[in-house]
Amino acid sequence: MGAGHAHKLYRAGSSPVHALPPHTKLAATFAFVLVVVSTPREAMWAFAAYAVLLGVVAAVARVPAGFLLKRLLIEVPFVAFAVLLPFVAEGERVDVLGLSLSVSGLWGAWNVLAKGTLGVAASVLLASTTELRQLLLGLQRLRLPPLLVQIASFMIRYGDLITDEMRRMRIARESRGFEARGLRHWGVLAKSAGALFIRSYERGERVHLAMVSRGYAGVMPVIDEVTASRAQWSYALALPLTALVVCLLGWTL
Repeated sequence: MGAGHAHKLYRAGSSPVHALPPHTKLAATFAFVLVVVSTPREAMWAFAAYAVLLGVVAAVARVPAGFLLKRLLIEVPFVAFAVLLPFVAEGERVDVLGLSLSVSGLWGAWNVLAKGTLGVAASVLLASTTELRQLLLGLQRLRLPPLLVQIASFMIRYGDLITDEMRRMRIARESRGFEARGLRHWGVLAKSAGALFIRSYERGERVHLAMVSRGYAGVMPVIDEVTASRAQWSYALALPLTALVVCLLGWTL
């Protein structure tokens, strides 16, 4: 799949979590999120236990708490949605600090916040300990449809190119004295967006022709074959299996 491609979420390291094969970490993260979603919202202690488990994984992976918390800001829109739920939901009401809030809305807000935060934290830990190229190899190893893997690969590789093209177009506009200040400038920005689309489309055609001329037949060659031992699978699945025990206790207690 070519050379590696760094991303801002990745934090280089040599921890045992970094060393795990990517498909084992993908499977473990998916299973963990599935267990968290399946946990009854009333079992608040279970979500605290999940947070402790993720804290242990972060400590083993040597991912600082500040690094993790900063990247959890991506869920701010979900937090805003959860905050509104107690005010707009119907049903039984309860007074909290002089505010009339819906009981079902409060439970819904807690459900969204707890499960959403844990899911985002698990995803951030996965991205922090796995390079993008390794994630693609892991998806391929897990038998994800090859076409989807290729689309994701091209998005990653050429996203920076398109961003850089946008930056050059912005510099060209500013060097000519353009500065967007109101609605009358939207026409210029719309033309720039159209030009960017045409340039990106033409670049894609050139890349495709270059690939076909080099023997591309719809399947990308796999340069590095990733495999995992039984011990590595056991190490990776320790997190979701422990979470599953907590989930079962949450349903029974």
